[in-house]
Amino acid sequence: MTGRARDLDDLRGEIQELFADLWQVPRFSGMHRRHRPQCDCFQLDHPPELHVVVELPGVDPGSVHISAARGTLVVSGRRERPRVDGARYRHMEIEYGEFERRLELTESVNADGASATYERGLLRIVLPLEEP
Repeated sequence: MTGRARDLDDLRGEIQELFADLWQVPRFSGMHRRHRPQCDCFQLDHPPELHVVVELPGVDPGSVHISAARGTLVVSGRRERPRVDGARYRHMEIEYGEFERRLELTESVNADGASATYERGLLRIVLPLEEP
């Protein structure tokens, strides 16, 4: 991939993230906010792997679904609001409910060799890159 094509792919990804963030703002969405976990993605050359780290504090690991197909990694699930008998909320900022994060994969990955771990609220996904 040329430098210019990579720059265009980066720009496209940033624009998609911007629009996704805009829909998080209540005045634009017109309905309740949807939980959207933050994530980091980085690549290692030795061994050739793509690493994705997703913030999922308070999420039951059993409710998380991960798939990689057709150039897209999808992480989805649900964070449940804890039930507190007799509670009357005075302030609510923590986002609960269903979530889905989609990451475009610009490299070919070996989904069969992928692994995932969940520790201290962080989901770590390792996707081996396929040899060119």
